[in-house]
Amino acid sequence: MLGLDYLKPLRNFIGAVTMGLSLSVATSACADEISSLSIEESSFCKSLVPGQYLLPAKEGWWNWGMAPIYDEAGKLHIFNSSIPYMGSRGMGYWQSKSIINHYVADSVEGPFELVGTAFSSDTATYHNPQICKVGDTYVLVFLCKPATSGSLQSIGMATANSLYGPWTENPNNPIIKPVTGTSNAAHASNPTFLVDRDGKFRIYYKSMSEGSNCREISLAIAADLNTSLEANNARGPYLNPDYSNKKTISAAIAESTFQQSERQARLRIDPNGPAVREAYVMYRCKPGSLEKKPEARGGKKMDKDAALYDVKLPALISADGTVVSAQIPDGIPAYCFILIDANNFQTYSDVEASNSGL
Repeated sequence: MLGLDYLKPLRNFIGAVTMGLSLSVATSACADEISSLSIEESSFCKSLVPGQYLLPAKEGWWNWGMAPIYDEAGKLHIFNSSIPYMGSRGMGYWQSKSIINHYVADSVEGPFELVGTAFSSDTATYHNPQICKVGDTYVLVFLCKPATSGSLQSIGMATANSLYGPWTENPNNPIIKPVTGTSNAAHASNPTFLVDRDGKFRIYYKSMSEGSNCREISLAIAADLNTSLEANNARGPYLNPDYSNKKTISAAIAESTFQQSERQARLRIDPNGPAVREAYVMYRCKPGSLEKKPEARGGKKMDKDAALYDVKLPALISADGTVVSAQIPDGIPAYCFILIDANNFQTYSDVEASNSGL
């Protein structure tokens, strides 16, 4: 099993270019209306022209994405998702019936030959593969989830000594899965695996925090492909303060106040516990609201305040780590704080109203 440490979020909110230093890198596309920057078409973009399909799908199926890799003989191998057609819903079966196919060709121009299906199951879906080679071992990572309705997306891994297989799935799959209280609370998917300059193994992947409508890019690191979290004594930065068997205490919120005239939110932290070392404020819908943010698609204009919902910004921390504060803009109906304390626990405050009458 991979020993994976979830790195703290560093969010780069489009347009606002607001960066909060933490343990994973998260890019949010919520803030369309905030941006004053125009997108310029590059010369490279202008040089691109449509070409022929390299991997035409068989009748009744969709081909989706591709993970290319060359072998020692110079042949190009491609692993990609293939999904049975779902009539008017197109590729709607991807969450329950996606498989991973393997193609090979003598050159990038093709023609490509279908070697076979590398991964398929009647009870799970395999999707969005990515492949690389580590020493003499090929490593394939992919989105995986049970085919049952309502199941959450996770990340799996398989290894082989040859691109033609046989492939061995990690016995601890999914190696990254949704965990309450982490940036993976809603799902973990679309992985990219690599080896960094220090020889550690990294997986960048899409994640989604609990209660958030924003997608993020997160990062997990392992020192050894065969080292487990337990054997490595590794601990993720997003430790759950509600975990019943925790070895150390977490920061406790002693008081939460909001000064309406100054639009200032403030938390007082219990001085008998660990100090807060990082803090963020997140703008939210009004407490108890289930309404979703307006979509900025199809020509519909996104409400300027709604565009800020789920945006996470650095908060102020007192020198002793016992007071956290932040200014809340007019028009933002509610907020919450995210605290990371000296013992590496991440705590969410309650969602508090910042407008009178809510």
